[in-house]
Amino acid sequence: MNRVCLIGRLTTKPELRTVGNGLSTTRFTLAVNRNFSNANGEREADFISIVAWRKQAENICQYLDKGSLVSVEGRIQTGSFDDKDGNRRFTTDVVADQVNFLESKGQRQQSSSNQSSNAAPYDYPSAPPVTNNVNVDNDPFADFGDSVSIDDNFLD
Repeated sequence: MNRVCLIGRLTTKPELRTVGNGLSTTRFTLAVNRNFSNANGEREADFISIVAWRKQAENICQYLDKGSLVSVEGRIQTGSFDDKDGNRRFTTDVVADQVNFLESKGQRQQSSSNQSSNAAPYDYPSAPPVTNNVNVDNDPFADFGDSVSIDDNFLD
């Protein structure tokens, strides 16, 4: 099973791009706090690359900004490419199936003003209220053109 669930803050404002076949996409980095502190008592974060497609990408770019708190559900996808010097580079991304907005713009502005005073960067409340929930399903078969039928008996 390949399933990922994350909660974190965007590190930059996401930008909408359109690929050759007209599909909308965005790529952003999510800062996710670790559950423990380092030897100096500071909280560290992991920075995870997220990719979203279609209407979900458009909503993300329209409504989210740097510092927005979101939850992301999706799958890990790996890949590789050759850079300009001919070196093989490997990539790991989370392809988002669902992105939920976990705070309003007002809450985000209040949180950023609190952070600038004395809180650690990327520190966020443990259970924020869900006030702006956008649920956009990603259909992996949308570009096939034909219907996909899966018989329940194939599992037997």
